[in-house]
Amino acid sequence: MDKPIEPILDIRGLKTVFRLRGGDITAISDIDLTIAAGETVALVGESGSGKSVTSLSVMRLLARNVGVIAAGSIRFRSKDGSVRDLVTLDEEQMRKIRGNDIGMIFQEPMSSLNPVLTIGDQIAEPIRIHREAGRKPALDAAVQLLEQVGIPDAKRRAGQYPHELSGGMRQRATIAMALACDPTLLIADEPTTALDVTIQAQILDLLLTLQRERGMGILFVTHNLGVVAEIAQRVAVMYAGRIVEHGPVEEVFRNPRHPYTLGLLASMPRLGDATRMKKAGQKLAAIPGVVPSLSSMPEGCAFSPRCTYAVDACQMAIPPLADVNAVHGSRCLRWQEIGQ
Repeated sequence: MDKPIEPILDIRGLKTVFRLRGGDITAISDIDLTIAAGETVALVGESGSGKSVTSLSVMRLLARNVGVIAAGSIRFRSKDGSVRDLVTLDEEQMRKIRGNDIGMIFQEPMSSLNPVLTIGDQIAEPIRIHREAGRKPALDAAVQLLEQVGIPDAKRRAGQYPHELSGGMRQRATIAMALACDPTLLIADEPTTALDVTIQAQILDLLLTLQRERGMGILFVTHNLGVVAEIAQRVAVMYAGRIVEHGPVEEVFRNPRHPYTLGLLASMPRLGDATRMKKAGQKLAAIPGVVPSLSSMPEGCAFSPRCTYAVDACQMAIPPLADVNAVHGSRCLRWQEIGQ
């Protein structure tokens, strides 16, 4: 019998709150998520669903004295094989993990890159810190990384500043920086949002190639289900700070069992839709309403005010995560009726 694969990231019961003057506000709650080596797990949802807070909680990069992990555990397996709960580590211990064992690609490269340092110096910095390399060897390694992520004339580009590079090149540079110390886990927070579709496809292909070469796990944060279908093996759909559906990508896309997932899939444009819908006088499907504010969450299921399946019981209590099957879960009281 094959030995089960141990995850490199195992999140259980994670709850993060923001401590504000008016009191604590829960940003994410009851988050369970695992990622294995060589696996890509997508975290999907509208803006305000809690995706970025989840990734920042893993990295322990929440605003100091404001964002606090109030409950749960984040067990992470480092390159040396040791498993530690990131929630219990102090800041000095976390600094040894960030950029070394866990790399992160942020949503907007212009805000994550330092405008007064060259690209080469910024990529070389984690190499100098975590590998204790000298400046020249670290810069040589930075040039090699730029070549690996497909930037032409890498040596010259390493001496340039962020504003001198195109959006696609800046994103490639941030990928090189995130991979500088060969992490076991890469967190990609909407890395293709600001890019046109051609560059977006190139970045996704690059990430998949680098993952195959390095065997790292990827937590891919996005609102684009088309990207999920292309890059991920499993998907977790988030809404109002909770995971409302999870499972293998093909299973969830073919057999959605939460009305929010159903709405996201229905709002995806498909080839030929524009012409067909124009002739029929139709519009692209949209989920009514907006994601509720963290400070004014509805009672019971947070999606119920926007849900066509909602009944009185939905407003009584937060639904548990029910097992659709052994690998597929849905946080909906009426999951058996959805998709039938």
